[in-house]
Amino acid sequence: MSQTHGKQKIKVELVDNFLIVWNPQEGSELYKTAYYGKPLGIPKPKIPEFDVPLILDLIEGVYLAETKQIEVIENKKAVSLKVLREKAMQLHEEFKDKYTIYHDLRDKGLIVTPGIKFGCDFAVYKYGPGVEHAPYMVSVKPHGSTISATEIVKAGRLATTVRKRFIIAVPGKKDEKPKYLIFKWFKA
Repeated sequence: MSQTHGKQKIKVELVDNFLIVWNPQEGSELYKTAYYGKPLGIPKPKIPEFDVPLILDLIEGVYLAETKQIEVIENKKAVSLKVLREKAMQLHEEFKDKYTIYHDLRDKGLIVTPGIKFGCDFAVYKYGPGVEHAPYMVSVKPHGSTISATEIVKAGRLATTVRKRFIIAVPGKKDEKPKYLIFKWFKA
């Protein structure tokens, strides 16, 4: 681990489209801080201590590198934040918008995980996976984009089925803050 202002940076290796914390102790520490990543081979860890590597998504990695919590290495050489962002932009459609929302939610103290299994961009928790079911599913829509009534109804029905609140997140223009549209369904 290297140091920055007295704080230890965790070394993380970039392998294809993932970041791996090979040291299980460091991975456990990172997971414990705010549920970053997934322990390899443990889909729903019940305890934050594990003896396997931790796999990070590139969006998480960009955030952790930007907030100076990790140092990314590839082929024994440091990977710059710029290179990491470029890799993430290649992998994630509309990365900038999604990252803006991810960053905003994390900065608000929420736990943000990939939402692919719910058909959305992010599953968002107040307390964390394993502690609660994600109360929110978030879909990111670029500023100025449209969404059909059918898409809203589909997302709303899915959210209701899995007992979550459906949120459309729209990154702000330039210096504007993101906006969140939260849908609440009721029976007539």
